[in-house]
Amino acid sequence: MSDFDFRHWSHRAADWGADYRETLSRRPVRARTEVGDIAARIAESPPEAAEEMTQIFADFEAIVPDGLTHWQHPRFFAYFPANAAPAAVIAEQLAGAMAVQCMLWQTSPSATEMEIKMVDWLRQALGLPAEFQGTLQDSASSATLCAVLTMREKALDWTGNQKGLFEQQRLRIYASHHTHSSIDKALWVAGIGQENLVKIPAGPDLAMDEEALQAAIDQDRQADHLPAGIVICVGGTSVGATDHVDAVCRIAEREGLYTHVDAAWAGSAMICPEFRNLWQGVERADSIVFNPHKWLGAPFECSAHFVRDPQSLMRTLSIHPEYLKTYGKDGIVNFSDWSVQLGRRFRALKLWFLLRAYGLEGLRQRMRNHVAWSQGLAERLGAERDFEITSPPMLSLFSFRYRPEGAKGDALDALNLRLVNAINDDGRIYLTQTTHAGALVIRFQVGQFDCSADDLDQAFDTITSMARGLTTA
Repeated sequence: MSDFDFRHWSHRAADWGADYRETLSRRPVRARTEVGDIAARIAESPPEAAEEMTQIFADFEAIVPDGLTHWQHPRFFAYFPANAAPAAVIAEQLAGAMAVQCMLWQTSPSATEMEIKMVDWLRQALGLPAEFQGTLQDSASSATLCAVLTMREKALDWTGNQKGLFEQQRLRIYASHHTHSSIDKALWVAGIGQENLVKIPAGPDLAMDEEALQAAIDQDRQADHLPAGIVICVGGTSVGATDHVDAVCRIAEREGLYTHVDAAWAGSAMICPEFRNLWQGVERADSIVFNPHKWLGAPFECSAHFVRDPQSLMRTLSIHPEYLKTYGKDGIVNFSDWSVQLGRRFRALKLWFLLRAYGLEGLRQRMRNHVAWSQGLAERLGAERDFEITSPPMLSLFSFRYRPEGAKGDALDALNLRLVNAINDDGRIYLTQTTHAGALVIRFQVGQFDCSADDLDQAFDTITSMARGLTTA
């Protein structure tokens, strides 16, 4: 492709992206394709000869958009959003054009030094103490893996990487039943094993039972196991379960355990001071993760990982072959020493654009709106005689179910599964189901960057009309 063609098709792609965003609300939120439909339209074998960009772009337009679930749709109320604020999308375009590799300071000084500053901007925005430093990981899963590896190494006096886990004491890590499955997977990858993730029951408020946590630690020590760390949940994926951060950290301090706070979704809301009571005591934690690529508006992937003691993280993950060394420079930071990945994208650029283009107050107002709108919808649904709120709003997330007179047990679960499937097939909004307190319920979260109050009105109308249509069909 010539420079001229690159310029032409870059403009064409930018125009297509702008048109897509402007007309997105007219599309169904979720793809209406069957399994295999898209694959059937893609050639079985790669072409031997180059093809014209005109044909490639035309095929993209004909095949790809209609086969997508549209995460930037204003009525995407499923999962937690993977927002891509327009100003940050521009930064992604620039980063893609430059295509730099940001593993070391010497391979991309601007990327490294901007990452240092952007992580500190985020730290200030969240109200964290100045002792916290950090890096931008690809996802919360990776940040949690780094934290679990650090727990492992500290507990084993830094011998795990060299000697492995054979003939070592059995390590134990503790977390609530409501924590994300990425914690389970981190223990798999770290070689600690699923059986050594001790799931602590939660109380009526969905927070980890601290007495049960202390009892589990005591029992493990008596069994000659080696407690290593605690993963603390702030905003669980299912219904927003949140542990008592301060109380759990105090237990960890007494027991000499490393703590990691998983606030992947809810952490973004902490730019609003009035929500920080949800993680009171977080300054005691050793490690914290939240995802700017969810609620805050940075395009995926961009996960902020803060640590109080960077040396522990680097001691766990640093490896320095000759070809990665930088000579003749003092005070440099190589962020590949802070992560499992060696290769790294220029993630800081989109944060720089995002935070400057919208400002903290602009981002705060969006979150405040989302929380207020979600709480308003929960109140409206809860006032309907045939609906019930099964978990109250945690920030902008709540759960509900349709409960017409006479429906109960398995039949009620089946009815609500039919409802969520019917809503998603309808296409006006997109929701997901979960299980809570032994029942199948429907999750609702507000967080899409361009969502409006009118979209919540449409959600109410869609949910209630689709539900009542099921009983008369």
